[in-house]
Amino acid sequence: MSLALATLLYEWRRYMAAVVALAFSGLLVLAQVGMFVGIGKGFTAQIDRARADIMVLGPGAKALFGGPSGLPRRMIPLVYSHPEVIQVAPLDGSGGRFQNILSPEETAKAEARAKRGEKGGNGRKTEFVNVTVIDAIPGYVTVPTDYTSSMIEALRRPYAVAVDQTALKRLGVKKGDKALYNGKTITIGVVTTGYPNIIQPTLVMSRDTLRMLGEADTGQRVGPLMVQIRDPAHAEVVAAQLNKKADGKFRAWTRQELADANSGAMLEDQIIGIMLGFSAFLGLLIGVAITWQTLRGAIMANIKEFASLRALGVSMGDLRNIVMELSFWVGIVGVFAAGLLTWLVSLLAVAGGVPMYFPPVLVAIVAVFLVVIAMLSGFLSLGVLKNSQPADLLR
Repeated sequence: MSLALATLLYEWRRYMAAVVALAFSGLLVLAQVGMFVGIGKGFTAQIDRARADIMVLGPGAKALFGGPSGLPRRMIPLVYSHPEVIQVAPLDGSGGRFQNILSPEETAKAEARAKRGEKGGNGRKTEFVNVTVIDAIPGYVTVPTDYTSSMIEALRRPYAVAVDQTALKRLGVKKGDKALYNGKTITIGVVTTGYPNIIQPTLVMSRDTLRMLGEADTGQRVGPLMVQIRDPAHAEVVAAQLNKKADGKFRAWTRQELADANSGAMLEDQIIGIMLGFSAFLGLLIGVAITWQTLRGAIMANIKEFASLRALGVSMGDLRNIVMELSFWVGIVGVFAAGLLTWLVSLLAVAGGVPMYFPPVLVAIVAVFLVVIAMLSGFLSLGVLKNSQPADLLR
């Protein structure tokens, strides 16, 4: 075991402030990254979990929600013509006004509260919701893999919709309740888990229900196409072949390519980029300031030990290497501490219905960022070693 690591282990209390500062600096950045990317994942959860191996978007689309992602309806037969393709279905959706319908008992309770002058409103809630569709057929390309047969069967019923459990309270409904969507009566037939959307609640319904509501897209253009192929392992090859066949009329993406593009598009948003940049700058200032002062104080506390090493013939260069190695290990411990804090925060967020997702590449970047902060702090602390004069041991 090296001298630097042994010093950190046996005198960990002196370096705890530096570790905590690094941990919270990492948490400051990771929590915001996780929240913003998680919000984007909330929008695309149904697509990410569907059976589609390839997504076909318009030629100018850079992500699912960036640029014109729709394409002409006549492209569907062109995609179907590939021998590996077995299912193709366009995405469809809508949006509108949602109102809950109170039962007679709930109406009576609301009137009683109003008479007593109690706060809490009349129980009626109005929200604007997004609508996405599935084809209510077991195993179909648009059906998420975690939808059970009973859920699909429930959505086959006319005007039945699915709502995520995190949106029930916000919408003021529960399973089996009636509600109004754009003035027409619908039924909460399914309650899903794992599809949170903190911006707008989402209703999932069958394509037939959307058609009966009069909101299905029957024009010459359709939304992005979800494509299932015979062997998912050949998705990259098939996507490349479809792109060659398209000749610029559309672009085929593997599901992972599109997921990465969606995450990148979310982080490239100007406002989000400014917020993350400011958080990283703030984390750098806090991390360097506290870690530097902590390391400086710890070295000063051990200055006689460093003087003893110089008296034994250890060069100043070797002492500097010890300090830099010590800083490195402080950074490594800070990375693990940041990971632990971020994990705890993500558990609280999930319990509160806030989706969080941490792209591995960004997590690695933040980890390197914290180690760099620790090393920079150690570099700034090297000047203290000038006080490690062997002659001071005789005083």
